[in-house]
Formats: sequence, structure tokens, C-alpha cells
Amino acid sequence: MLRTIYIICFLMIFEIASGQEVIHQIFKDTRIINTHSTETLRKRKLDFRVGHRFGDLAGSAGGWQTFYGLENASDVGIGFDYGLTDNTMIGIHRTKGSSDLRQNVSGLMKIRLMRQEKGGNKPFSLAVLGMGTISTMPGSASEGVITNFAKTAHRISYHVQVFLAKKFGTRISMQVGGAWTYRNLVASTDQNDLASISGALKYQMSRSFGIIIDANFPLSSIRTTDNDYYAPIGFGLEWETGGGHIFQLNFTNATGLMETDYLPNTRSNWGDGEYRLGFTIARQFNM
Repeated sequence: MLRTIYIICFLMIFEIASGQEVIHQIFKDTRIINTHSTETLRKRKLDFRVGHRFGDLAGSAGGWQTFYGLENASDVGIGFDYGLTDNTMIGIHRTKGSSDLRQNVSGLMKIRLMRQEKGGNKPFSLAVLGMGTISTMPGSASEGVITNFAKTAHRISYHVQVFLAKKFGTRISMQVGGAWTYRNLVASTDQNDLASISGALKYQMSRSFGIIIDANFPLSSIRTTDNDYYAPIGFGLEWETGGGHIFQLNFTNATGLMETDYLPNTRSNWGDGEYRLGFTIARQFNM
């Protein structure tokens, strides 16, 4: 993992030094691995997405006994995004969920406030994401547990994130972000608010293939390695197959697909082999 990051950083420095012309599109897709990108759908484009996270590849829960995680699914998602304008998209997604809250439905809106342009008039892209997630699982009859759902509001979580991205030359893209996640009901030892920061890199190897890396870092005294919480980190390969298809193969320690799931609940450690294979298939249609 670290070797891959070093290689990407070296290529990034080389590409920046070459001083090639900045182009418009920073990322190929509206998502990177775990985090969103600053990209939005074009007006009247419908994006159908299927995402899958398998079980641990290695570690005590992986290996041959689970066919290296392929016989388990930590999360599965299916959803639609739609471009209202070239800079505003909305979406609805259903995920299995990987934490206490399951059978989740998430609605989102992403607005690109500024788009990087040639010539330096707009040197970077800026976007904001808003999301709400509700668990539709049956409530538990046991009192004092999160899934009791004494109130409908206890099923709901929120997420807001701001992204800043820039493309250097024709191959290197970088993004940073800051986020706030709020869960209406948490355990007595937890906190409702969770701030986090994120970063992402992409190296475009060819017109169709790119290497991508992203990482999210919750800013919380509770979410530390001493309490068995870990930063969601992923790397993968992105393949634009043509005709509106984007296919992504990735490895990450995050078990959930949505920000309201993986940011508060990543308890898998890369160092213990608790990482998993995942993929995303996206297909765009004209509406």
C-alpha cells in the first residue's frame, strides 16, 4: 500500500514539474473510491450505479475459508443519480449497510460551485455535497439499543462535505475535502457530531485507465486506533470502457459504501489484513 502511494506521489511531482496545460475534467467519475469527487453529471444525464464490498481478504475472517472474502458481502448498493444542470446533480441510493443501521436509503444533492478552466481564471474546482440517510430496517423490541427506533428521527443521519480539486497537466489530479456527519441517535459512549477531512490522488495512465487513492480521517477523540477505529483508506483502478461506462476495482478497509456509514464505523485495520475487494459499475443514459 505505502509503495503504491510513493509511486503515485513521484509521478505527481514529475507531472507538475512538466508544466503541461490544465484541462477541464479533473476526475472521470462523480466518485473516487470512498469519497465523492468534484465532478457532477451533465444536464439530463441519468447515472445508474451498482457498488459491492466483499468480506475481509485476509486476517482471521478472510483467507481460503471465505474464498478471500468473495463469499461474504459487507455492503451492496444500487442507485441512480441525475443531472439537473451541468453543475447540480441529485441521487437516491439503497445500501445493505455495514453497521448497526441496515437497509439504508440515502438521498443526495451535489453542487459544483466552480469548475477549473484553462488559462488560470478558475484554477480549481469547488463542490459541496449534502446527504441524508434513513434506515428502513425493522425496529428492535429491546429498549436501550440504537435499533429500537423509539422515534422515526432516530433512524436518520446527515452528511455535508466540501471538496476542492485541481488537475495538474494531463495526468495528475488532487482533491482535499472537509466534512461534518451527524447521527440523530448514538450510543451513550459516542458523540452525534463527527468532523472529518479527506484527500485523494489520481494518476491517469492512459486515456482509459487511471490509478486512484483516497483517504478519510475522522477528527474525533473517540475514533482512534486505541478504540479500534481506523481511517478509511482505499486504492484502485478506474477503467473508462466507452459508451458511458465506468468500471472501478478497488481495495479498502471501509466496509460501508455511503459516508453516513463508513465514516463513523470503519473498524477494519489494513495492518491486520482487514481489507476487502470492491467494485463499482456506472452507466450513464441520456434523458
